[in-house]
Amino acid sequence: MQTGNLPAGVPAPNETLGYEIIRWAQKYIVQPDGERAGESWRFTREQLRFVLWFYAINPDGSWRYSAGTLRRAKGWGKTPLLAALAIVEFIGPCRFSHFNAYGLPVAKRVPLPTVQIGATALDQTDQTLEMIRGMLSESPAEKEFGLDIGKSVIQFKSGKPGTIKPKATAGRTNEGNRPTFALMDEVHHWVGSNGGPDFYQVIKRNIEKTASAGSRWVTTTNAYNPNEDSVAQQIHESDMVRRGFWLYDCLEGDIEHDELRVEAKVRAALKQAYGDATWADIDGLTRTILHDRTTPDSTYLRFFCNRIAESSDGWMSRTEWLACQDDQDPIKPGDQIAIGFDGSIRGDATGLVGCRLRDGKFFVLGLWENPRDPKQPDWEVDVLAVEAAVHTAFKTYRVEWFYGDPPYWQENLGRWALEYGDDYVFEFWTNKPTRMVQAVERFRTASMVQDLKHDGNEGLTRHILNAVTREVPQGILITKDSPRSKKKIDLAVCAVLAFEARADAIADGRLKQRRRRVVGF
Repeated sequence: MQTGNLPAGVPAPNETLGYEIIRWAQKYIVQPDGERAGESWRFTREQLRFVLWFYAINPDGSWRYSAGTLRRAKGWGKTPLLAALAIVEFIGPCRFSHFNAYGLPVAKRVPLPTVQIGATALDQTDQTLEMIRGMLSESPAEKEFGLDIGKSVIQFKSGKPGTIKPKATAGRTNEGNRPTFALMDEVHHWVGSNGGPDFYQVIKRNIEKTASAGSRWVTTTNAYNPNEDSVAQQIHESDMVRRGFWLYDCLEGDIEHDELRVEAKVRAALKQAYGDATWADIDGLTRTILHDRTTPDSTYLRFFCNRIAESSDGWMSRTEWLACQDDQDPIKPGDQIAIGFDGSIRGDATGLVGCRLRDGKFFVLGLWENPRDPKQPDWEVDVLAVEAAVHTAFKTYRVEWFYGDPPYWQENLGRWALEYGDDYVFEFWTNKPTRMVQAVERFRTASMVQDLKHDGNEGLTRHILNAVTREVPQGILITKDSPRSKKKIDLAVCAVLAFEARADAIADGRLKQRRRRVVGF
């Protein structure tokens, strides 16, 4: 089923450059592999529809869509289509020139074509670049346009300006480029830990410099994991897609998680997701999904049925967490709260999370994260800022229980216990699995029945959704997705400690007590 914004049918001949582009591609590009290797390139019917709508124009010749995304199942043929578009944008007629005497649009070539293949690592561009090389090698295009088909760059033998070249994340070194067309493949893998979202923004900004001359970008993706905040997710949720400014072509299989063991449902969903990709092994994929238990079901939903699904090892789903959001009844000065603290010095983040006793509502009191800025290689947590945040919390709210994870901060916790009372500030060693397993389970159960709340804080949400589960003999713990991951979970740990502190404060009868503090000199 089509769930994107691709219009029904095809545009009229006077509404797109696509018909001319398709004829050109079939004349100059060859099939790179398979039984038809070396023969003229042919688009599938669904690829034709995408090309026709992607190159649709307005009555004044401007683009109907300023960018495009193709979301399809794994193995549908996204990369060959992307490669064909790269060649078209390099040497084919792909910009509006004028309308002829019959009212049909005439296309022209880009005067100085700079086509970029974007990826978070250079080796990830190899598949697309190899496909381009295969389509051009010994093709009519190679001979007529005098192409130098290198392993890392496609250019003109004459030395005339113009290239197809890969680009990978490299921070600010990509700022200032002026591509005429950019391809971004598999953007569901473009996540914060590999710099994907920042790189996407750089490419987009560079394209926008010459958008008036027709420069655009296109992405391909499988269904994304909504816990990862990938570029694929950012595009899908963008108002540019919802309002129809960016083309979004998506075929999904109509199937839910609990239907993955029903053969008829699986087969039908695969046929829907793969459409006219006749080379897809529907029988083999059906058998694998029904009987293979070595792969999480969410993987089958995302990659083969093109359905958005969370990884099965994610601790909390975005849907569950957002269901607990409460924008009413904000935390007020003087409210009784519990606090959870998890501290670091350099690598991980340091966080301070409060939880109101009467309703279990969370709010962030402080977050100190390494900015990963090359200009700050020796960044450390501002200890004085943390001290000030703790002082402000005790001054502003009625803090009934404070749990802090001691590593790196044991001296501070001891001092806070002396200052605010050793019956209010306690150590909570998160590396003791029995106790931590119970705290994690208490938090998770409460979230499932919406017995806790939060104010929608972006940092807390991000850290909660970054957390994955790890099974130990005592039960389930939360952890980062890998030891060296840049995706932090410290506020999630703080929230677990705060919720545990709330439970212990209530068990101690403090919810009903009006606390009075005597200050001595």
